[in-house]
Amino acid sequence: MSMIPCIFGTGRSINFLRNPFATTSTTNDTSTIINAHINWKETSEAHIFMVDLPGLKNGDVKVDMLAGKVLQISGDWSKEKKENNDTVRRLERSGGNFVRRFRLPENAKVEKVKACMENGVLTITVPKEEVKKPYLKLVQIKG
Repeated sequence: MSMIPCIFGTGRSINFLRNPFATTSTTNDTSTIINAHINWKETSEAHIFMVDLPGLKNGDVKVDMLAGKVLQISGDWSKEKKENNDTVRRLERSGGNFVRRFRLPENAKVEKVKACMENGVLTITVPKEEVKKPYLKLVQIKG
């Protein structure tokens, strides 16, 4: 049995080669699962996530903090409504949804997460707390 799914007909599509761990739709509808492109950088003060979401508005995107310091970003693209008298020559802009999850490090302050959306880019800032250094005390030995 091949580790790569069949790309001719049934099974998962060639997209498996791009992202083998992507979730797939089990129904035969025309919904699309969209892969939102994300950059995650760490500065001395915070973890910063930048998500490209062209065409989406604030109400289309949801940012959640799940148990275990997991950041979840999800959203929906709505399909264009087709007019009965329109002839579609090419259809590349489809609707769909996405969900991305990231396990944050221990130093993340999840209660202080901030998000803003500007020009189709969602920026999420997760401040970092100071790393507590282990308490060390030198004990004098008398004798």
